[in-house]
Amino acid sequence: MNHFKFYSKEDILSLTKVRKFETKLGERIQSVPPGAEWPEVLQQSTAKYVLVGIPEDIGVRANYGKGGADTAWLPFLSSFLNIQSNDYLTGNEILLLGHFDFGDVKYLIDNNAYNQDELIDAYRHAVNIVDEEVEKIIKQIAAAKKIPLIVGGGHNNAYPIIKAVAKGLFKAEMLPLAQINCINMDAQTDYRPMEGRHSGNGFRYAEEDGFLGKYSIIGMHENYVPQNVLMEMHANPFIQYTSFEDIFIHERKNFIQAIAHATGFTEDTYTGIELDLDCIEHVLSSACTPCGITNLQARQYINFTATDAKVAYLHISEGACQLIDGRRDETTGKLISYLVSDFVKAHAGTRADVMVDRQLVGRN
Repeated sequence: MNHFKFYSKEDILSLTKVRKFETKLGERIQSVPPGAEWPEVLQQSTAKYVLVGIPEDIGVRANYGKGGADTAWLPFLSSFLNIQSNDYLTGNEILLLGHFDFGDVKYLIDNNAYNQDELIDAYRHAVNIVDEEVEKIIKQIAAAKKIPLIVGGGHNNAYPIIKAVAKGLFKAEMLPLAQINCINMDAQTDYRPMEGRHSGNGFRYAEEDGFLGKYSIIGMHENYVPQNVLMEMHANPFIQYTSFEDIFIHERKNFIQAIAHATGFTEDTYTGIELDLDCIEHVLSSACTPCGITNLQARQYINFTATDAKVAYLHISEGACQLIDGRRDETTGKLISYLVSDFVKAHAGTRADVMVDRQLVGRN
C-alpha cells in the first residue's frame, strides 16, 4: 500500500467544523484506528459503506485530456464531512478509509519525459500501477461485504474497480462468476480500443478480461462516439445504450425511462453505478460540456439506481476543482457531496424510514 493514506479520527475531525448544538457527519463517520489491521476492521465494522478517494489525473492525461481530476477529492471531503448528521443521514453507516496519492509517479513522469509521445507512453504505463493498487484496496472492501463509495480521478479507474469488486464479491457471496454488470451515466462510452491503459478504455479492458458482464450507458453524446466503437456496441448483446439525443432531442424516451431501461437490463446480478461528471452541463471536468444533463438530473440518476439496482459500488469520476488551464470551480466538491449523500440515503432507505416514522407520529 505504498500510495494509500489511511485516515485516523483526528484526520477526519481536522476537516470537520464542530459547532455547538449541532452534529456533523465527520463526528459520526467511522475510521480505522491507528495500528489496527484494516481488513479486520472492515470485517467487524457496522458500517455498510466504505469511502475511498482516488485523486489522480494520470489516466486522463494518458488519454490526451486536461489534467485536474486530482483536485476534487479534498474539496468534496471538506463539504461531505460537514453535512449535518440527522435522521436522514447519521454518518454511522459510513467508514472513511482514506485516499490514494500517486504524486511521486506523476512527478517522475513529468520530469523525465522528453516529448509528447514519451509523456503519453509513460502515463499509460503508470496507469497500470494505479490499476494494481486500486484493485488491492477495493477488493478487500468488497470481500468484507461492504459497498465501496469511490470519488475522484479519471474514468480509467472503472477497470480496477470492476475487477476488484467482481473478485471480492465472488469470494464473499460465492457468485457463479467473478463478474458484475455496470451502468454508466456518461457523455462518452469509455469503450475505446485496448491501445494501452487510459481513461477512455476502462470498460473495454474490464470486458475483455471477463470481469464486466452487461454494460449500459445513459446519456452518451452521439457526436463523440467513434464509428468503430459504435459498430462494436451494436454487435454486442451485452451492451445497451441510450444517447443524450434520444432522450432530450428526439424524445424517444424520457430521462427516468432511460435509467429504468438500464436497471432492467442489468438486474440479473450485482451492478456498479458510474457517473462521469463530464456529462453534467458546465461542471468542471477533464472534458467540460456546454450541453448535458443538469445537476438535479444527476441526483435523480443516483437516487434511482441506488434503489432500483442490485448495487455493487458507486464511482464518481472526472470532476475537478481546478484544471491545468487555470479554470477553477470549488462547487464541484459540494456537488459530489450531494451525490454521495443522495446515494447512501436512497440505498440505505433512511429517507423512507424517516417519512414512515413521521407518518406514524402524525397518526398518534
